[in-house]
Amino acid sequence: MRRFGTQGPVNPEQHYIVPRTAELAEFIKRVKEGRYIVIFAPRQTGKTTFFQRALATLTTEDLSYFPIQLNFEIYVDCNRSEFYEFLTKQICKEIERVCQKRGETLHETLKHFLDNAQITNHLSMMEFFEQVQHFLKDGENWQKVVLIIDEFDGIPTSALKGFLHAFRHTYIADATRQCPHSLGIVGVKNITQLDYDRSVSPFNIQDDFALPNFTLAEVQDLLGQYTAEVGQAFAPEVIEAIHKQTGGQPFLVNRFAQIITEEMGVSKTETITLAHFPAAHIRLLEENNTNLTHLTTNIRRNRRFENFLMQVVLYEEGVPFNLRNEVINELATYGVLARDTDRMCKIANPIYLHCILQAFKPIINGLERDYFPEDTDGFQYITSTGQIQMERLLDNFRDFIARAGFRILQVPETPQEFIGQHLLFAYLDQFVTSVNAAMYIEVPTGRGRMDLIVLHNQHKYIIETKIWRSERHHTEGRHQLATYLATEGVTDGYYVVFDHRELPEKRTETETIDGLTIRSYIIPVVQERPSRE
Repeated sequence: MRRFGTQGPVNPEQHYIVPRTAELAEFIKRVKEGRYIVIFAPRQTGKTTFFQRALATLTTEDLSYFPIQLNFEIYVDCNRSEFYEFLTKQICKEIERVCQKRGETLHETLKHFLDNAQITNHLSMMEFFEQVQHFLKDGENWQKVVLIIDEFDGIPTSALKGFLHAFRHTYIADATRQCPHSLGIVGVKNITQLDYDRSVSPFNIQDDFALPNFTLAEVQDLLGQYTAEVGQAFAPEVIEAIHKQTGGQPFLVNRFAQIITEEMGVSKTETITLAHFPAAHIRLLEENNTNLTHLTTNIRRNRRFENFLMQVVLYEEGVPFNLRNEVINELATYGVLARDTDRMCKIANPIYLHCILQAFKPIINGLERDYFPEDTDGFQYITSTGQIQMERLLDNFRDFIARAGFRILQVPETPQEFIGQHLLFAYLDQFVTSVNAAMYIEVPTGRGRMDLIVLHNQHKYIIETKIWRSERHHTEGRHQLATYLATEGVTDGYYVVFDHRELPEKRTETETIDGLTIRSYIIPVVQERPSRE
């Protein structure tokens, strides 16, 4: 039986797989046109799986092309001479492997050439490929070499510029002598990021190829393959929730499905419903899988990232998605940021946003013991029928902020402009843990808003947070929340706005909008510690 794959490349014999038929056809079309293609995308987005399938197609289905597959990951600590020495061996072995896979006998003269080949620099590499092309030519017919390089980021700095210049020269030469006929470079960083001396890239003939995350239809197809083989169905709303929370990120989609189908003990005769979703979601958020570990490592690389990411999330003005900006470029390379439909920056998916907030939340903020009045705990906000008294819970949070006063400015390593959101997230996080509830983040349409979703006893509570801008925006925000509640089938919502003005207005009110109840809070945030005079 196949399974959902999360460890390295996946293949259709062992794993459920998104075929990416349209992208595969487009990629092969460009290869046959002789283009030099670059595929740069964050790790664990399916790049290796994708190009391996493309190479397999060329290897077995079209013998007029000779695909050579390389991986530069092993060269990351090599110097220039070591790189070319071992590159020679790798290419020669790959040529022999392709011949064997096709059931072809390696011509004696070609074998002798490979046994004695020595590539010492980019110039001898050009001569090497010219000779390989000569051996693959049979009269007027010749096999066209297709070279695909995975983990290109591993190329030694000292070899990079000459290597790229060599292939640029090959590309602009006479097409009848072009070898390789097509080149594919696959990695995380793009060519300009790898051009370490910051001069104009020598590889300005590249053809960028985008490999997007899974669409909802592709996630439906992926999970449908499991259902067809095993017989266990996913409720449509579960599939939609998985796609929304992961943003279609391939690793996260497969890991989510893996947890639900393999690790939660759900009977194979039982349909997977939204009742199973929270437990799988919590397990995914709390584990140290490679994808989320890479995420948190990358966002901690630069102290500027926290302030920038919070601005993306919480300010309605938005931040233009400009890859010429160093911070945006780096975060996009890591897969943290993406381009929204309005050409602004957005966090790639709600799971990443949740992890970002967790990563920047201080382990101890010094106020935890003040969250609740003395001799109370989270269970006092649960009714006898098992419902959360969310109004009381948020009233207490409002009062906690007032009690804490200037001490909230002493929370370590937290930008003051976002301290309200940090504390609300930490407060609710502690509460849901204490009462065995679940919390996750939604990022609905509408900039500057972040919804915290609390699930308890199959009941959903929606808390929207914002930073104060104006009375008009405050009114619009409440109506936006009402619209969102209607789409989620929830009758009550909570609207928490943090007011950073010098003369803030503390306000709590409850109103009915289109038959839905909105409890809204304007919570002043202390601007500075009072003088001791």
